Amino acid sequence: MDENQEALEVQFQQLQEALANSEMKRFREIFLELHIYEQGQFYQAIEENQRHIMYAYLSPKEMADMFDVIEEDNEHMTEYLAEMRPRYAADMLAEMYTDNAVDLLNTLDKKQIAKYLSIMPAESASEIRELLHYEDDTAGAIMTTEYVSIVANQTVRSAMYVLKNEALAAETIYYIYVVDQENRLVGVISLRDLIVNDDDVMILDIMSERVISVHVGDDQEDVAQTFRDYDFLALPVTDYDDHLLGIVTVDDIIDVIDDEAASDYSGLAGVNVEEVSENPVKSAGRRLPWLITLLFLGMATASLISHYEELVSEASILAVFISLITGTAGNAGTQSLAVAVRRLAMNDDKQNSFLRTVISEVLTGLVTGAITGLTIFAIVSIWKGNPILGFVIGMAMMCAITVANLAGSLIPMLMDRLGFDPAVASGPFITTLSDLTSVLIYFNIASLFMSHFIGS
Repeated sequence: MDENQEALEVQFQQLQEALANSEMKRFREIFLELHIYEQGQFYQAIEENQRHIMYAYLSPKEMADMFDVIEEDNEHMTEYLAEMRPRYAADMLAEMYTDNAVDLLNTLDKKQIAKYLSIMPAESASEIRELLHYEDDTAGAIMTTEYVSIVANQTVRSAMYVLKNEALAAETIYYIYVVDQENRLVGVISLRDLIVNDDDVMILDIMSERVISVHVGDDQEDVAQTFRDYDFLALPVTDYDDHLLGIVTVDDIIDVIDDEAASDYSGLAGVNVEEVSENPVKSAGRRLPWLITLLFLGMATASLISHYEELVSEASILAVFISLITGTAGNAGTQSLAVAVRRLAMNDDKQNSFLRTVISEVLTGLVTGAITGLTIFAIVSIWKGNPILGFVIGMAMMCAITVANLAGSLIPMLMDRLGFDPAVASGPFITTLSDLTSVLIYFNIASLFMSHFIGS
């Protein structure tokens, strides 16, 4: 344990003692010296009765600063709100950054949202109501209305005056957006530009007119892609008439990336990876639908094997290699699926035609299949002393890998074109589908060379 961690634990212990001994002044001195993230860690680690004392010791503004940091990281946020007096909770929500307050309110039912909005100050309630109307997972849903804007026909001196007056309430001041009289976005200027230019220079002369912005209805994944491409700390959000509505900041995009990664991984695994803290009954309830669906698909594979039961009884050696072929093909399909989902997330498919992607995946499948097939051909030929059997296994392996590779790529592409999340084409689904096609390919090739290994 490093010195910083040890010192933090000592401070946490002192805070616990201050709460137990009702030492408000001592508690505030120690607590407010901590970094906001560390404050959040302490708050989430203590019991409810201790948190009630904290509500008496800290102002709604001090609590809001902490909730701005932890609101995305804890599934018990609604429970924390319920612990507070309604007035205290409403005041805290009003002091939070608007986008964070909206995220927190979206976890509540409509009656609870209405209760808090009716209590908090009218101006804050109005800003929150406006953002609550935007669809989930869009730029409008994750933007904040706390930004600094100026007009073009003013000097650097007057712009700095505006900035100083609004900086405390703004979520970021690294970019200052320039608007016209109708609040249309016409330019952007950085804090550095304001600092290095003379006070009498006009904003119009130093602002950049080429502003990268996102539309309020854009998907949050597309917004995250824009951040990645341009390395911005914030992006303005506009409507169809270029009116400036808000900004999206990089901290919100980090949360988006984390959420989307978890969603994609959940799809690939066929399970909700966020269920780690759920009780076993809820966890089983989430997993069972996929498992039952895959069970029926697996029954199709079992039925197909049963269809070739006579072939297997005549050449029992074929049964030895069923799991080898289906397993390898399933692994190849899962690899292809992962690459395809990543390609779609990176928007690389927009630069490549559908046909080119199909050809690329077929060639990739043929190359990997041929090398794997030649390897297993050599092994089986030497092991069983039967080159024909080796050829059958190798050829079936090559064809199964090629088909699985193609399916793993095409299925998410087709789902994306139909407007569905491509990650829903999960790894277990692709694997089970590969089992079905692999068995069909394997036994059909084997039946053509039946006479060469009967009795092996």
